[in-house]
Amino acid sequence: MKFICILAALAAALWGQSAPESRHLKDLKQLTNGGQNAEAYWAPDGKRLVFQSTRPPHQCDQIYVMNADGSDQRMVSTGKGRTTCAYFLADNKHIVYGSTHEAGPACPTPPDRSKGYVWAVFPGFDIYLADDQGAIKKKLTTAPGYDAEATVNFKTRKIVYTSVSSGDIELWQMNSDGSSKKQITRREGYDGGAVFSRDGKQIVWRATDPNNAASMARYRELLKENLTEPMKMEIFISDGDGKNVRQLTKFGCAAFAPTFTPDGKRIVFSSNKHNCDGRLFELYMMNTNGTGLEQLTNLGGFASFPEFSPDGKTLVFSSDYKASSRYEFNIFTAGWVD
Repeated sequence: MKFICILAALAAALWGQSAPESRHLKDLKQLTNGGQNAEAYWAPDGKRLVFQSTRPPHQCDQIYVMNADGSDQRMVSTGKGRTTCAYFLADNKHIVYGSTHEAGPACPTPPDRSKGYVWAVFPGFDIYLADDQGAIKKKLTTAPGYDAEATVNFKTRKIVYTSVSSGDIELWQMNSDGSSKKQITRREGYDGGAVFSRDGKQIVWRATDPNNAASMARYRELLKENLTEPMKMEIFISDGDGKNVRQLTKFGCAAFAPTFTPDGKRIVFSSNKHNCDGRLFELYMMNTNGTGLEQLTNLGGFASFPEFSPDGKTLVFSSDYKASSRYEFNIFTAGWVD
């Protein structure tokens, strides 16, 4: 184990030294420093990012906005409950995010780790519309159970999100005002973390492999306790309305946080396929038919939640690269070389 840790640290150091000369990424910049910072997503004008962070005095994630260079970081959620998955609307003035603050002001109780590495799908989560100063304007979901993981297509102004309102964890769509809700996936298993292509004609997401009997049995068992297991997920793609679903990966481990390249022809995502039973995640890229797999990072730790800037020139992602403590994650940007 010690030898593996030494190799991982060495790999991270070497990648950091060679980042400007790497095949697709250059000019690595760290935007946050300390705490647990993740899921940073661009404003439509490319000048700001919205992200979630656990930092003092809060004990669980709250939503923050910052400039694209990391300056002017400020909280825009209520400071109560737990939040997740914030995204700008097309007007550049509003955001949507998931929050449990109406279910209670305290952080929800974390899942029991004796069940393994599991994520909680807290039933108190709903999706809220707020302005970029933090004032909540509307509650967009009201169905019982988990509603979160919302992302927005700036062209069609549609929101895709994850909900258990059907009794299973499925993908849904709605308008940016919460109207016209429609379930777009209808198969047993977790479906979540979805994003649109820029033209709105495709959706990519993470899901339980329906052909993996052990994963499906585990899914059913955990769902009864509002839990899910992220270490057995694959990447799926469909048309923008949820039709023509195809499975792109069959790694048998974790693949998640997919995003389209600006041209909509490739997908960048995070996976531990090189270390299937471990927690070392790197960024990968593949074509939208699952071919042409290419590893983008070699940080030797955790790298995930990539997204391209509106002009396609910069990739933002979260990583524990150069972290000063075990559970520190920061937001990074890198210039994109296509």
